[in-house]
Amino acid sequence: MTARTLVILRHAKAEAPTDDPDFDRRLTTRGETDADAAGAWLADERIRPDLVFCSSAARTRQTWQGVSIALAQAHPGQPAPEVRYEKSLYSGGRTEVFDLLRTVSDTVRTVLLVGHNPTVSEVSVLLVPDEQWDGRQVELRTSGLAVHRAEGPWSATEPGSMSLVERHTARG
Repeated sequence: MTARTLVILRHAKAEAPTDDPDFDRRLTTRGETDADAAGAWLADERIRPDLVFCSSAARTRQTWQGVSIALAQAHPGQPAPEVRYEKSLYSGGRTEVFDLLRTVSDTVRTVLLVGHNPTVSEVSVLLVPDEQWDGRQVELRTSGLAVHRAEGPWSATEPGSMSLVERHTARG
């Protein structure tokens, strides 16, 4: 069985909440720089997603844009990954994330999930097998990445099923 990799990315630094809808909040200048840095880190680590699940909120879409540009610059000529903008990653919770991951084709080796806290941090913590869990809270900061790996099909994605192999907080 082929190893599968899930990269969880919390969106980059966004504007402070205002009276405008939260869904429309955009990245700050620092957030744009940090999104670029997240893409550069993925490229340096030779992690290239085949499929991207991205919340359809403005700040997550902008985060993915920065990441995608950095990946494209590091890998010129390679095809871009399939991107699915999912409203459930904005309005849903961890159950919706697990349900979404279970739908991934087994031909996909690497998935990048771009979303929001607290959901992305909860999913990352839940994925860690009991024997790897050290009891510390593992909250992803803005532009925080968690890389999980496992053998087996995506349909078997459930709590405790993917080891945490790397964590990084991207800063530009």
